Amino acid sequence: MNQEASTRNMILNMLKLKSSLSVSEMAKQLNITEMAVRRHLNTLDRDELITSDLIRKSMGRPTHVYSLTKKADDLFPKNYHKFTLDILDELVSEFGNDAVEKLFEGRENKLFLKYDDRMYGKDLEKKVEELVEIQKETGYMAEFDINDEGNYILMEYNCPIAQVANQYQQACECELSLFKKLLETDVERTECIAKGGNKCTYIVQNNEN
Repeated sequence: MNQEASTRNMILNMLKLKSSLSVSEMAKQLNITEMAVRRHLNTLDRDELITSDLIRKSMGRPTHVYSLTKKADDLFPKNYHKFTLDILDELVSEFGNDAVEKLFEGRENKLFLKYDDRMYGKDLEKKVEELVEIQKETGYMAEFDINDEGNYILMEYNCPIAQVANQYQQACECELSLFKKLLETDVERTECIAKGGNKCTYIVQNNEN
């Protein structure tokens, strides 16, 4: 991959993480000139990968901010959702909703057995760090922060199963339940990509404070 394409990919990833950014914000993060950023944005706009909005502020000049189009969002991992949905629809048709419930419960149990050893002997913060790495490995673009109450905020900027979760909420409930089991604490989901959010956000209760 040449330098030009690499920079454009970095811009796409930045917009995925931040939802929207101005030219000056991108230039600062990339450590390049605003003119160079605009050149890359022109290419991305030509390829229908970005869109822009004019933001008017109470003071100063209006600012253009850029965000990803649906076409760009499709560049990120999605795990063959159409094939999966076809199978789930057929399962419901043949055996009813209970069969789907059991399927997702089985998936949750398998993932727990797969990842539980990676949590062994860790305190909560290390467990959250490990969970972030697990989610990154499967395409979720995850990170975490700590809020003023000392709780952990887990954020996922890409959801490989969003198309499935749009139709089958069991996918989201499976993930939430898995997080609770792996972290051994209360976890609350406050934002969900499948429900129109910019990211999936989880508040992980820190009882070790």
